[in-house]
Amino acid sequence: MQPIEPSTLTNDATQRISLRSPALQAEQTISENSSSPWTAIKEILETLILAVLLYFVIDAIFARVQVEQFSMEPTLFQKERLLVNKLAYKLAPPERGDIVVFHYPNNPSEDYIKRIVGLSGDTVQIIKGDVVVNGQVFAEPYIAERYPPDTLGSWQVPNDSIFVLGDNRMHSSDSQEWGFVPMGNVVGKAMLVYWPLERIGPVAGGYPISMIR
Repeated sequence: MQPIEPSTLTNDATQRISLRSPALQAEQTISENSSSPWTAIKEILETLILAVLLYFVIDAIFARVQVEQFSMEPTLFQKERLLVNKLAYKLAPPERGDIVVFHYPNNPSEDYIKRIVGLSGDTVQIIKGDVVVNGQVFAEPYIAERYPPDTLGSWQVPNDSIFVLGDNRMHSSDSQEWGFVPMGNVVGKAMLVYWPLERIGPVAGGYPISMIR
């Protein structure tokens, strides 16, 4: 019996492996090709579901509003669009100087935007054109102009309510005209101007008590 040459065995084995390899490669390619459309569809669906969930989460936290009037100039201008934090006063109490969106007490179908001047228990007065809170003149660097010197008024803010004024004092329908805003009417705290692009930025508000001189 003739011995088998090592080189012959090596060549046959290499040939058998080589013959099987194209079939395995073809099978792997078919498998990958058949699953790729489903993978793409699955990824698209996951992205859509995530986008919808994010929309509802954001909508639950923020309201998007547009300023329709000029009662808050020069802080806010007509047609500016804002993000309003609807959870702000569920997590912390309101502060003097906050800018808030609320349902107008005399017609809750209308929403107003004003600045908080008085909190529950505060005494708010207008004396010789100045706004006075608990006996101290309220420093207001943000207003368009002061009230005329002959403007007078006095209000005691009831529990669970706020006293609000527009920054454009002479052109604003607010608490000095129609009274207080129940906290239950407050939609939330104005946080951010997002349109137009050149006005993007945080809403100026939340002046601390040290601003009262």
